[in-house]
Amino acid sequence: MSKWIGKVLFILISLFINSAFLGVIDNSIERFSYQTDSEDVVCHLPDNLVKEIAGYQPIVNKIINEITNGRFKGRTWDSLAELTDLFGPRMVCTDALEQAIDYVVESMKKGGLDNVHNENVSAPNWVRGFESAQLVRPWKKNMKLLGLGSTIGTIRGGIIADVIAVESFDEFNKIPDDQVKGKIVVFVPKWEGYEKTVVYRGNAASKASAKGAVAALVRSITPFSIGSPHTGHQSYADGIKQIPVAAITVEDAEMILRMYRRGQPITIHLEMSDFIKPNCISRNTIGELQGTSKYKDKSVVVVSGHLDSWDVGVGAMDDGGGSMISWKAIEFLRAMNLRPKRTIRAILWTSEEQGMVGAEQYMEAHKATEADEFNFFMESDIGTFEPQGLDFSGNADASCILKEILKLMTSINATQYREPTDGGPDISWWTVRGFPSASLINKNEKYFWFHHSDGDTMAVEDKDVLDKCTALWAAASYVIADLSINMPKNLVTN
Repeated sequence: MSKWIGKVLFILISLFINSAFLGVIDNSIERFSYQTDSEDVVCHLPDNLVKEIAGYQPIVNKIINEITNGRFKGRTWDSLAELTDLFGPRMVCTDALEQAIDYVVESMKKGGLDNVHNENVSAPNWVRGFESAQLVRPWKKNMKLLGLGSTIGTIRGGIIADVIAVESFDEFNKIPDDQVKGKIVVFVPKWEGYEKTVVYRGNAASKASAKGAVAALVRSITPFSIGSPHTGHQSYADGIKQIPVAAITVEDAEMILRMYRRGQPITIHLEMSDFIKPNCISRNTIGELQGTSKYKDKSVVVVSGHLDSWDVGVGAMDDGGGSMISWKAIEFLRAMNLRPKRTIRAILWTSEEQGMVGAEQYMEAHKATEADEFNFFMESDIGTFEPQGLDFSGNADASCILKEILKLMTSINATQYREPTDGGPDISWWTVRGFPSASLINKNEKYFWFHHSDGDTMAVEDKDVLDKCTALWAAASYVIADLSINMPKNLVTN
């Protein structure tokens, strides 16, 4: 961008910033002057915009103090504990989830939120049945397991078959098909981070079936174990025979791999009665803090998490915490009489665990108006441990604005900025198409210790830390929603 164009934009933006609603809430100005190098964006925001953002420091301090030390201290944890204690795990298509949704709707109304409602979702209805795995050779051992989401069951009485154990898909690909046919394949991948390792959970059944296996077992996708299996969603490839697939503990998987590599014959009896029913109707849950300007129904800031969970643990961490900080952030802002120019909309997604189904259907329902309707998306779905800042997805201009906003969060040491390939899982339906977004950075090194297991309980949540997460969520969403300009976006048209 040439210098004179940059100066013209600077003058125009300055004029707009000093006018009543600045004429830019409807995105009439989207671009700022910035430079890039090989590592990062060097920001050159207009001075008036930088000063405007810095001017929110007293309000941000008030929000943070009220939530972490004042009248709302401890209330996020208390509400999350009540939710999980009342309803337990909230698997999609169960009465527990639907009752939890009803409870949240009534609680949002009592908390004074605006436009509280549900939007229906046609959700996959996978049912966990009886599940059993027994090592029968070289010695007898009952093995803990959890069927993976969407798996089929075995025949009645189960499958008794010899075992092949491998550490990687590459290793498995080298085994001739005739040696795999009729076997149970046990995949024992090394933990190399979630994104890299989870492909074994997602693809194990189809990989094994393509070579003639009768079932697949997968080492739980976790870096640490105390004998608990971890479930999660898996998908069958088109054109490949569907076979049963389940997660087993790290301990059992590694033992089987050791025995197999010694040349010991291994036989497992696997019995599962998991099955799929016709889709059910579930619901996304929405509550708002409506904005004060005529643009309140446009340029909405979304804060979100998913209310559904797996059927193990109670979903406190995944993603009760993310749902709760989104809900409570706007409830506390309302109680503080802080209404921004734009609406902040809390969305508690349903059926995330079955493939982000609730968010996808919400996106399709709002697609005709989304360019005007949405300003910014936020999602927390990677734990609510000690907050450090925000991950960002979007263009360089929006990133520069968010960096300035994060400078306001020094009192809770949550100023870190990072750029992932997309935002949270549910909001990725929008971020991949150019909408700006943020997700929570937190000290979640142990998140996958408990993820999708019986360990996901209130014991992993800390009162004071949840307060900080809520404070960051409330403060950041408030500033974004109240700015004189929209967050810039580069939308990809389909």
